[in-house]
Amino acid sequence: MLAPVTEIFCDIDDFCKDYLKNQSGFLLPNPDRKRDREMQMSLSEIGAIIVLFQMSHYRTFKDFYYGCILQDAKNYFPNALSYTRFVACKATALMMLTAYMLSKAGNETGLYYIDSTTLSVCHNKRIYRNKVFKGLAARSKSTMGWFYGFKLHLVINHHGEIMSFCLTKGNASDGSVVRKLMANLSGLGAGDKGYLGQKLADDLQQHGLRFITKVRKNMKKKMHSAFEKFFLGQRGIVETIIDQLKNLYHIDHSRHRSPLNFLVNTIGALIAYAWRPNKPKIKMNKLQNNFCALIQN
Repeated sequence: MLAPVTEIFCDIDDFCKDYLKNQSGFLLPNPDRKRDREMQMSLSEIGAIIVLFQMSHYRTFKDFYYGCILQDAKNYFPNALSYTRFVACKATALMMLTAYMLSKAGNETGLYYIDSTTLSVCHNKRIYRNKVFKGLAARSKSTMGWFYGFKLHLVINHHGEIMSFCLTKGNASDGSVVRKLMANLSGLGAGDKGYLGQKLADDLQQHGLRFITKVRKNMKKKMHSAFEKFFLGQRGIVETIIDQLKNLYHIDHSRHRSPLNFLVNTIGALIAYAWRPNKPKIKMNKLQNNFCALIQN
């Protein structure tokens, strides 16, 4: 296995210890069930396996678990559960992994991009037969055509690090989540034409974030500085990250048999990307050159 198994497990395990310690005070007592019963595998081991799957070349979790965890990586996970039992226990790691992903958020650099991507849960011809996501997913149309599923919204900094994220139904507009995702950020932000709106830009400006987008052909062009034009032209970095999430970390597939496992797969892919050593980013020499051009102008 090419992934740093030991480093990933130790980092998740250290976080998991603090997480379990802090959440124990918020659990309500239930006399009918014994809480905190120890499993054969720890919660950190379950979380590490989920993240390692997203980093692997396997396309199905079943093949990964049988071929890697129960064979090649048996020394790392000597108390591995059976495949069916592990699948049943995956959902128990959802909240811990979500909190862990939030702890891996990037640094505030003052330069941010926002974009969204579709996450289909089934083929279009099987929409009316899909019962797993009935009442949860929605049908909508993107630039690539019709789909049935959800939207993943991402905010990244210019170093390619994920700052915040959220999931919405497929028919939710891109502008509906911008205020929440970028509420605590200040500096300069950029998005595509789906985020057009003077009211949105004014609201973000009041919180210290200047938000810019390109305009449609039939609209009057906006005045931007030399650096803002350069920054807006580099917006493809967020699309590159989305492409890596889909093609390298398998965040998008239509084999989910449980909404909770769909969420686990999504969070696991985001964590796998957060561990990526060489993330797409804007080269600093380009930033410096454009800062100089901005000062001279």
